[in-house]
Amino acid sequence: MRHASGSQFQRWTTALCIAATLAASSVSAQQRPQQKPPQPAKPTRDYWVYVGAESADLIHRVRFGPSGTTVERTTAIGELAAEMEGPHGLVISADARYLYMTTGHGFPDGKYWKYELGPDTLVGNGTLLGNFPASIDVTPDGLYTLSVNFNLHGDMVPSSVSVVYTPTNTEVARIVTCTMPHGSRITADGLHQYSTCMMDDQLVEVDTRSFEVSRRFSLAKGKEGPLPLTAGTLAAMNAGMNHTGHDAHAAHNAAAPAAKAAGPVVDPAQVGRAGLGLAKHDMTPASCSPTWAQPSAKGDRIYVACNKADEILEIDRKTWALQRRFKTGRGVYNLAATADNKYLMATLKQGHAVEIFDLTSGKSVGVVPTSNRLAHGIAVSADSRYAFVSSEGVGAQPGKVDVIDIVARAKVGTADVGQQASGIAFWKQTP
Repeated sequence: MRHASGSQFQRWTTALCIAATLAASSVSAQQRPQQKPPQPAKPTRDYWVYVGAESADLIHRVRFGPSGTTVERTTAIGELAAEMEGPHGLVISADARYLYMTTGHGFPDGKYWKYELGPDTLVGNGTLLGNFPASIDVTPDGLYTLSVNFNLHGDMVPSSVSVVYTPTNTEVARIVTCTMPHGSRITADGLHQYSTCMMDDQLVEVDTRSFEVSRRFSLAKGKEGPLPLTAGTLAAMNAGMNHTGHDAHAAHNAAAPAAKAAGPVVDPAQVGRAGLGLAKHDMTPASCSPTWAQPSAKGDRIYVACNKADEILEIDRKTWALQRRFKTGRGVYNLAATADNKYLMATLKQGHAVEIFDLTSGKSVGVVPTSNRLAHGIAVSADSRYAFVSSEGVGAQPGKVDVIDIVARAKVGTADVGQQASGIAFWKQTP
């Protein structure tokens, strides 16, 4: 038997090492074990958020920092002692001076409210909006809020977005969008507001300079793409189009949307089918059932939570086209993007957790269970370090606010608040 010479053995060994290296490099990033996140570090500054307790008619100011997580102040809201008015949507102005809030109930319906932060005192009377005001956002200059009127208990007809001029608390426009709008968010440049329609599988873009619908996007499974401006409106219903509004041509024509139809004089949701002279008709079942639309920090992408499909859709704002899908846990509900554009946070309402996505890879990098059931709202600190998550709870359980260390992917604080904690907004942090 011939033995390999030293030089031959060296060549064979080198070849085996090269082969092993090539084999290892061919393993996909998804197959490699993920790097273990670092241990949570103790916070070095204080952070504050406000959260609404919908079944207790309370707003809580929660502080998180080196001394722990505490409810620092509680404010009773509403004007009718015998009526549960339900604080639902909360947002804070960019200058951190004011909190704007919607209540979903009351008499005859929910309202818009403005509070001065610090003393947490009411500024002016409440302003009547549409049926069941829900999610709310404020323009970067603080002059306008845009609230979706979710129309929770009304007929399945198009509803609206209410625009309020904040210096005088005056509703100055009501924009009819589509059926059961939810998740109002404005881009950092202040030029557009985005909301979704749960029953129409739509993403709707509103131009904040004209307060008119500027684009629509179908979120229906297999039909993702641009829609005519009339899709989901009364004009579409009267023409016999289904609620996703697709026809043979306009659905794929992003560059030249259909001409805008004249809107109704009144909000259709406040009149109902009978008042509009409409017969009942069967709606196309929703395949996405979107609950939130979240612009990225850069403003180049819009992320949409498809609650029914358990996925997030990433839509390019410039091309108005679907870019990626992120598979999520059960019942993705609200979204928030970090200011450093690294992470997207998602509450899983039926999954009772928060899921963290790396925006570069589009991969889920962590799932953190919430302290109780029905994860709802989410807000992210200005330094992209922490996420603050509200969970409703069930029955008489208190609501919860959990603090999540985003990089460590771990819960680092919890506070009990009133029942059915929902809307949550980040206020400020110490330098």
